[in-house]
Amino acid sequence: MNEMSRDTKSKNRPTGPTQRQLRAGELIRHALVEVLREEGIAEPALSGVSLTVSEVRMSPDLKHAICFVEPLGAGVTGQSTTETLAALNRATKFIRGRLAKNIDMKFTPDLKFFHDDSFNSAAAMDRLFTNPRVQADIHGGDEDA
Repeated sequence: MNEMSRDTKSKNRPTGPTQRQLRAGELIRHALVEVLREEGIAEPALSGVSLTVSEVRMSPDLKHAICFVEPLGAGVTGQSTTETLAALNRATKFIRGRLAKNIDMKFTPDLKFFHDDSFNSAAAMDRLFTNPRVQADIHGGDEDA
């Protein structure tokens, strides 16, 4: 009977990252920001590009990290976000080596860089809320109440 209750508990657990994964992801994110700010990465596509590391998602075994970044200066330098991400993914060995010196973990995770679309989604929502038709609905709804 005790075994059955244990099985029931594991099936009812919510899916998502554990506290351990979240803490490790934040540790990696902070260390990654320092590495990208301090180290000179020998990739021409990364020169003059500022990066925002918005989130790092860790695998359950903490050996793989998905890093979500937003290149802030990519449009100014004339290169695309795709080129910037490709350069970051080419430099993962170098970045991982520098990261190992800044973190206190048993393993330094493998890194994969992806574009963070949440900034674009927020800008689209902003445009939507400033739309005159939406503003009319918002202000019109207040008067009815």
